[in-house]
Amino acid sequence: MIERRQQYALAVFGALLIAALGFYGGMRFTAPAGSQTPDIPALEGETDLSLLEKTLALIKGKYFKPEDINDKNLLYGAVSGAVDALGDPYSQFFAPEDAQKFEEDITGNFGGIGAEIGIREDELIVVAPLKGNPAEKAGLLSGDHIMRIDETATNGMAVEEAVKLIRGERGTAVSLLIDREEWNEPREIKVVRGDIIVPTVDWEMKDGDITYLHLYNFNANAPSAFYRASFEALLQGTRGLILDLRGNTGGFLEVATDIAGWFLDRGDVIVEERFRDGDVRDFRANGGGVWGDKPLVVLVDGGSASAAEILAGAIRDRVGAPLVGEQTFGKGTVQELEEFADGSKVKLSVAEWVTPEGHRINGEGLAPDVVVPYTLEDREAGRDPQLEKALEIIRKAAEGVEAIPTYLL
Repeated sequence: MIERRQQYALAVFGALLIAALGFYGGMRFTAPAGSQTPDIPALEGETDLSLLEKTLALIKGKYFKPEDINDKNLLYGAVSGAVDALGDPYSQFFAPEDAQKFEEDITGNFGGIGAEIGIREDELIVVAPLKGNPAEKAGLLSGDHIMRIDETATNGMAVEEAVKLIRGERGTAVSLLIDREEWNEPREIKVVRGDIIVPTVDWEMKDGDITYLHLYNFNANAPSAFYRASFEALLQGTRGLILDLRGNTGGFLEVATDIAGWFLDRGDVIVEERFRDGDVRDFRANGGGVWGDKPLVVLVDGGSASAAEILAGAIRDRVGAPLVGEQTFGKGTVQELEEFADGSKVKLSVAEWVTPEGHRINGEGLAPDVVVPYTLEDREAGRDPQLEKALEIIRKAAEGVEAIPTYLL
């Protein structure tokens, strides 16, 4: 049934107002369904589709403003309600015009603010601002609760609706009412929309021979950027690696599994996809585990999501490297996007990701082995206690380890 099977783990959810990145976690695209429909299991209990038919007939027969009745809109509303009733923030129905906008979100053809947003405990939050983009420059932080977008309150708002309100013409401003844990009351932050710059990798040597590598996302450029950084670091001679996945909201699943090969032995399970019928699909490492035999620490926080959680979980489970920082976001489901003949689409969660040792990612996230808060005071003072803790761990683990240049042939 699924003919186009590109798979994504695009971050937390929302190519957001934002750029071509988003939480489109593990999404697979299907060809238009046309007249073909899957077998429909019988509805349980006294649930009867005639209830829907009778309600639609009642509306058409008695609603006092018949000129406002549109058969297509009634049908789309009913289907949307059925999907919404699942209570899953990643499953959604798109009418044709909304489906087109959804495609634009994925390709990123719009002005944005450079931040990923998502739903946590029914609240619209900033998952992570992207480095060097308008959201970060305006002062938005991971975990910020967006209470209002311009004049529209976000109570009960779906991410897609927030996307429509936040994105817009480049050079225009959007006003966000933000609630932050450290504040006594919400504050308004204005962000000017612009072109989004999506960083991939930054790296440097700490203490002369400890590699610090910040991987911002898992886009198509990440494997080559990660290779170049690793090649140079290993060639210089390094005693250990701090892999920073903070604020990394995901990207292509295939890219995450590719990079995992730098840490895991060939054939090691990186992540499992578990389906409702008990079927399990695993993804395995296809590399030499070059970094796996060196002291290693992974930094994570609430902005680490989807593919970033997959990589962090695999490294901890298979290599034994500690996670340092704060609880990750918890985006761990696979969506199928099915297109129908009229251009409408349904995005439906069909499986969940589980780490090699069986830890569920979705809704739970990964708890760090060493919890280190990163407060607003730390940010304002230019301190990074999480990185300092990682350096402390690496220094101790690397005692007696020689910084011998490694040649990758």
